Amino acid sequence: MRTPVVLLSVTPLVFGLAAMGQNSSSSQAPPPKPAQSQSQPHQRSAGGDVGSGSGDIGKGAGKGAGHAAEGVGKGAGDLVTLHPIGAAENVGKGAGEAGKDVGVGTVKGTGKIAKGTGRAVAKPFHHSKKSESKDATPPPAEPPQ
Repeated sequence: MRTPVVLLSVTPLVFGLAAMGQNSSSSQAPPPKPAQSQSQPHQRSAGGDVGSGSGDIGKGAGKGAGHAAEGVGKGAGDLVTLHPIGAAENVGKGAGEAGKDVGVGTVKGTGKIAKGTGRAVAKPFHHSKKSESKDATPPPAEPPQ
C-alpha cells in the first residue's frame, strides 16, 4: 500500500522537473553583430531553408513535449490532492497545447523544406541562360543548297 502513495507523490516532481528542463533559457547575451553596409540582407540558400525547416520541426516537437509534460505534472498534482476534475482539465490542456505546438512546428518546417527543395531543383533551369547575352546576334543560318 505504501508504494502507490510514494509513487503518486514522486510523479509530479519528476514531470515538473522534466517540464522545467524543457523551458531552460540561457542567461548569456548573444554577441553583438557588426553593422551591415548593404541595405538588404542576403537571401538564405536552398540548403539553409531545408536546415531551418528541420529546426522548426524539432522546435515544435520540443515545445509540444514540454507542454505535455507540464499538463501531466499539474494533472498528477491535482489527482494527488484529490481534485480529479482539475487533473483531467490540466492533462487535456497540456495535450491540446502540445498538439498545437507540434502542428505549427511541423507545418512551418515542412513549408521551409519544400521551399528549399524547390529552389534547389529549379536552380539549374533558371540559371542556364546566364552566360548568353541578350544583345548577341544569333548565328547566321546556313544557306540552302
